[in-house]
Amino acid sequence: MVDYDHTPVTVAGKRAVVIGGTSGIGRALAHGFAADGADVVATSRGAESVAETAAELRELGAETVEKTCDVTDRESLVDLRDATVDALGGIDVLVASQSAISRSSLADGTEEEWQTVFDVQLDGTYRATQLFAERMDEGAIIPISSISNGLAIPNLVPYTTAKGGIDAFTRVAAEELGPEIRVNAIRPGFVRTEQTGGTYDEGTERHAEIARRTTTGRLADPGEVVGAAIYLASDAASYTNGTVLTVDDGFTHGAFGE
Repeated sequence: MVDYDHTPVTVAGKRAVVIGGTSGIGRALAHGFAADGADVVATSRGAESVAETAAELRELGAETVEKTCDVTDRESLVDLRDATVDALGGIDVLVASQSAISRSSLADGTEEEWQTVFDVQLDGTYRATQLFAERMDEGAIIPISSISNGLAIPNLVPYTTAKGGIDAFTRVAAEELGPEIRVNAIRPGFVRTEQTGGTYDEGTERHAEIARRTTTGRLADPGEVVGAAIYLASDAASYTNGTVLTVDDGFTHGAFGE
């Protein structure tokens, strides 16, 4: 009988920072990490939402720090990083789940909208990865991408393009930071969050398309992304680096029509 090494899929005992961790997918990931035994710092620009989420994480047994963060400001990221290291003794996992979106057509979009989305989504991921990697001896960095970058969804030009950049960034960052720091992105499909509220509701044409092209015929709950993140953050993913893990219930491989 072959004796295979087996590393449990868990983040218990790890110290994680989830940027954009007070809403949507990021909040679900922060909760999931804490419930699995990690200490978690969930941050965003809003002090009230940071405090509320921190209270929830403490109820789950996690040590945490209440610290707001703006990914467009390098000093804000440095403050978050250093406060986390001071309080928790180090950082093992960084999740970049911050989000900005513009729903304008290519013809009607503005330069300001384009720059804002890129500054948060792509540039923010670059800044956070660069700065946090300086204080991580080993561990995992997980940018949150989107299946939109492989589709052609109208009125999402900046968002789609920035998410495509995150996929490319993930591959290069993994090459440069590995093997000590693994960089793997998650590419969620259509998830029901505050940001998507109303856009993909039942009765809309887009919801009908999601129903046709997924095996369950529905949008995902944010909690359904948690398992992928725990795997990528865990030591069980020691041979997984530079990948983009799609969690979309088959949407990108589904076909139009019945």
